[in-house]
Amino acid sequence: MQFQLPLDIERLPTPITYKDKILLTGSCFTEHISGRLAQYKFNVLANPNGILFNPMSVAESIDSYLDGRVYEPQDLFPLNELWNSWQHHTRFSHIDKTEALNNINTAQKEAAAFVKSADKIIITLGSAFQYYLKEGNKGVANNHRGPAQWFHKTLLSIDTIVNALGNTLQKLSTANPYATVIFTISPVRHVRDGVIENNRSKARLVEAVHTLCSTYPNTYYFPSYELVIDILRDHRYYDIDLVHPNYAATSYVWHQFEKACIDAQTINIMKEVQDIVTAYHHKPRFPETEGHRNFMKMYSAKIKDLQERHPYLNLKEEISYFG
Repeated sequence: MQFQLPLDIERLPTPITYKDKILLTGSCFTEHISGRLAQYKFNVLANPNGILFNPMSVAESIDSYLDGRVYEPQDLFPLNELWNSWQHHTRFSHIDKTEALNNINTAQKEAAAFVKSADKIIITLGSAFQYYLKEGNKGVANNHRGPAQWFHKTLLSIDTIVNALGNTLQKLSTANPYATVIFTISPVRHVRDGVIENNRSKARLVEAVHTLCSTYPNTYYFPSYELVIDILRDHRYYDIDLVHPNYAATSYVWHQFEKACIDAQTINIMKEVQDIVTAYHHKPRFPETEGHRNFMKMYSAKIKDLQERHPYLNLKEEISYFG
């Protein structure tokens, strides 16, 4: 008896390895994937603008990295006793305007250098709804809890999404022609828009991304959305809010991502890295014991062996700890 629908996921022609630089941007689901990659010591840069939900803001952010944009004081605005940017998540907001601007431009500078040499760029889209400021009709990435009367909301058309991200892909291909772009759709339900409206939104994202992947070279689709909605398809795989996939769901998606997008030899190295990282986070009760000293020596030898075989791994913290 079959309890799940089959889903054949296309394997990435050039899978991810430890030698790759990986830029991730987009919705909060990006944080799950980037967190796992960082845990395994991959070279990642995640969400330089903070979490971004809509495709227009994602396209604008990548364009800004490619253009080397520098934000100016006039790009910030005061709200709720903080200085904010309409193009950035609230994690960049700060009570001090200069500090907020410095944090934004530091992230911009790092992203500008990273994107031009990135091997893999993973874009996760969350919602096709875009908020615009009524004054000036300017699209925003985050409303920073501004008054509702400041904004109007639009469900972006498929053509609008394709054109915006298509222009970004063209610009990217000029600056970094060897980068592989992996699109995915977040399975997080945006029920504040309404259940029916959320489904319309996701449908537009899916169609737009498939159009992009069939039009532009080196672009691929990983079905995070379908894995949760169509394969797991049960509310027990969501947190208590029934909106965000829980640990079981994100772990399932991660393992499918491993199989489809990560090199087989690299997966074997990941197991060794995980062993070392777990040991690094171990908190001994009695560090003065002979047992703990042997534990430290054993992992010092493991790290030395792994680093000799794979010198590109970044194990500086673990080397410093174990000696």
